[in-house]
Amino acid sequence: MARKPGRSPAPPDNRASASPVTSLPPPPPQPQPVEQSLQPPRTVAKKSSKSKLKNKSYASDGVKDNDIFLLPGSDFQILGLITLVGAAVRLFRIYQPTSVVFDEVHFGGFATKYIKGKFFMDVHPPLAKLLITLAGWGAGFDGNFDFKDIGKDYLEPRVPYVSMRMLPAILGIATIPTMFLTLKALGCRTFTASLGAALLIFENALVTQSRLILLDSPLIVCTAFTALAWVCFTNQHELGPERAFDASWWFWLTATGLGLGATASVKWVGLFTIAWVGVLTLLQLWVLLGDSKNVTPRKWFKHFFARAFCLIVVPVFFYVGMFGIHFLCLVNPGDGDGFMSSEFQATLNNKGMADTPADVVFGSEISLRHHNTQGGYLHSHSHMYPTGSKQQQITLYPHKDENNVWLLENQTQPILADNQTIAGPYAWANMTEYIKDGAVLKLYHTTTHRRLHSHDERPPVTEADWQQEVTAYGYEGFEGDANDMFRVEIVKHMSDGELAKQRVRTIQTKFKLVHIMSGCVLFSHKVKLPDWGFEQQEVTCAKGGTLPNSVWYIEQNNHPQLGEDVEKVNYRHPGFFGKFWELQKVMWKTNAGLVESHAWDSRPSSWPILRRGINFWGKDHRQIYLLGNPVIWWSSTLAIVTYVFFKALAVLRWQRKCDDYSNVNFKRFDYEIGQTVLGWALHYFPFFLMARQLFLHHYLPALYFAIMALCQIYDFVFHRVSALGMRDNPMIGRSLAVLFVAFSMGVFVLYAPLTYGNTWTKGECQKVKLFDTWDFDCNTFLKDYSEYSKIVPSAGEATSTVPTLQIPSGKGEAEAVTPQAQADQPTDQQVLAREERIEYRDQDGNLLNDEEVSSLLAEGKASFSTKYETETKLVDEHGNIIPDPSAVAPEHPDAEGANPDTKGQTKPSKEPANADVSVDDSREEHLKRPKPGSDASEATN
Repeated sequence: MARKPGRSPAPPDNRASASPVTSLPPPPPQPQPVEQSLQPPRTVAKKSSKSKLKNKSYASDGVKDNDIFLLPGSDFQILGLITLVGAAVRLFRIYQPTSVVFDEVHFGGFATKYIKGKFFMDVHPPLAKLLITLAGWGAGFDGNFDFKDIGKDYLEPRVPYVSMRMLPAILGIATIPTMFLTLKALGCRTFTASLGAALLIFENALVTQSRLILLDSPLIVCTAFTALAWVCFTNQHELGPERAFDASWWFWLTATGLGLGATASVKWVGLFTIAWVGVLTLLQLWVLLGDSKNVTPRKWFKHFFARAFCLIVVPVFFYVGMFGIHFLCLVNPGDGDGFMSSEFQATLNNKGMADTPADVVFGSEISLRHHNTQGGYLHSHSHMYPTGSKQQQITLYPHKDENNVWLLENQTQPILADNQTIAGPYAWANMTEYIKDGAVLKLYHTTTHRRLHSHDERPPVTEADWQQEVTAYGYEGFEGDANDMFRVEIVKHMSDGELAKQRVRTIQTKFKLVHIMSGCVLFSHKVKLPDWGFEQQEVTCAKGGTLPNSVWYIEQNNHPQLGEDVEKVNYRHPGFFGKFWELQKVMWKTNAGLVESHAWDSRPSSWPILRRGINFWGKDHRQIYLLGNPVIWWSSTLAIVTYVFFKALAVLRWQRKCDDYSNVNFKRFDYEIGQTVLGWALHYFPFFLMARQLFLHHYLPALYFAIMALCQIYDFVFHRVSALGMRDNPMIGRSLAVLFVAFSMGVFVLYAPLTYGNTWTKGECQKVKLFDTWDFDCNTFLKDYSEYSKIVPSAGEATSTVPTLQIPSGKGEAEAVTPQAQADQPTDQQVLAREERIEYRDQDGNLLNDEEVSSLLAEGKASFSTKYETETKLVDEHGNIIPDPSAVAPEHPDAEGANPDTKGQTKPSKEPANADVSVDDSREEHLKRPKPGSDASEATN
């Protein structure tokens, strides 16, 4: 071979001789080490100059250009076929069930509020909710359905729920080709990519989540797209310096940034995806720093700023932009504005306030607002406490109301020059005396003519020794007593301006009201009064109460002597970024406050082993229960454990100076699967740090990475590593993969009734219920499929009869009547026949047969309540029943269920549910019913 001029010859390779052939006889063959014998012959020989140069750059060994835009046409044909299968699985009977399911209560309700423009507070960013709203609005949804309860009917009010469910379904379908392309970008074979896509198709939990108006399907597809874009960018990066900053490099880096922004804009779980990309980015920059030959300091900073712009600036702009759309849509007051500051609320329609006099004087009529909880205004109404002193209630009320108006009285009445005292609360109407720090005053309620009052009585709800009851006490003409007096203590570091720190000024001054007689301070916290207090916020007088909950300020101020020319103030307009930042803080605080136990919550340690699911919906002897495909779930968990074991062994061998990492396949196995397992870990382990409510569906992004790792391990074992002997016999690996997919399909079909809400039998249910912690209720289902044909599906708010007495009567009508009403039958009616029918139903309206009733009676689990229904049927001259549109069945007593606004703690059920025919539900049975996840209003302080 001719040498290039000026280049010295390559040094001789000590492992093999390159000497010219001579006449001497060849030396006897020498035994080779086992490791060398496994290497291809060309790798034992001397390396080429090109290989040496490559090893000196940051390019990675064993990496090929896996550009997904350059795949052969056959791959796209396979991809299209797999996607069609996935679409058929996810869209199958998507109209079923025809009523509200699980968290459709929340996310369908948010669509209603977006369309109405009513501000709401949710712990999740707005992107997915905006897309769901767009799908509903495009299908004609007018926002006049409230999605209030699980089981509420969609059909009668003509809600385009199928169109709204199609959005998550389409995004769920999109995860299938995304998985295929991601595995191809990782260098896997087409068969392996097809395996990964097939496992996504037949994973029950992913199918369930993608068929409903929920956020998990948009979250997973955004996470999957981000993973695809990052893998494609990494592939371009690992090809070496010649690919840096070309069009494909920039395209995939920018796409990764957009994916990160979209993922974080669906749920804050997207922050885990950002952490994953961030860690791998730091690793790339560290490797670049070590390539002093190809990466100068200037070029390194170019790499750094390119990544900083695409992976930080682009996601931030995307995220902030979603909230810009959010604010444009929500311009009217709603049930979420109480979470926000007064300045924020003032930006909503009809919430703005006219300028009000700045200085507060005795005789001013004011509205007093709590600073910390955004619970609202100090409020009283003509209703008494049922316990304690039984005096008039004092509450915190979030809306403007005439019952929020208080008049500020001095502790003594004014005295005229002739020593005459002016009596009555309006004695200061003709004078202006500033209220300074330390002033003693009384608050007179102008509507009920009582004064703010406290005494040594326990509050009605918070029965703590350090809190006293606060009431409105007195009557018109009563001058009050010493327990009506409060001292003003200005909190200077919270007040705005020097004057506001010396005397009380509207909005600007933050102060405490200290009770003169007991030393306690006027206090409120996020504790709601029961129904007798209209669920308004409790107000007490606390000894040593925390500063934020003891701080108040005056929002509106009016006095006859303060004319139009006096100094006036108003809330500062926070601007877009002020509103944005405030909402982020409220979302964070509210999310952290969702710590109350939920009937269907679970902890992260139980997720990889699929210990427990979630009861989404139940009606008409059918049920939807979120449960993963155990074959896929456990296999993916085993894949993670396999890599962890491999990594531990590799580290031990590296410490023992074993040269494993000189093997390209070993090195690629560690890095490629390692970055996937890192994605799994960063989407799983952070949940252990959270005290808030957690559910099985929080594991689904981590599950996506686990399935990807499973497919990568399969690809290495059966298609890349020659030492195991599988690479040369591809049919073995393919046969095993086909059997695995077929087995997964079979298990998917077994649990499909829980995925789709299909009919099922009790016996089939019990056969596949492997653990008691899988607490779906097999007693919900009938014993035989033929029995389902006898059931008339209930519409949303189901009616139930326990029992029903039905008596057909004459003159073209059949009427079911109560025994008491039989005497009232018109005497001119001819009774053709009489019939009695008794039905037994459980608390959900499910029809029970005689065997089920007998079984429940024998177990002592049944109690009965009799209910008579009246049903009118019209018949023609041939005896055919004519539907009567005016006939309305009476409501079942449990139709509306528990009041969703009533707050309370529940504990997760550890035992499988049992049917109960009691109409008066026990607490245990109530916990086993489907229940949506907690919303923002259930967060604790």
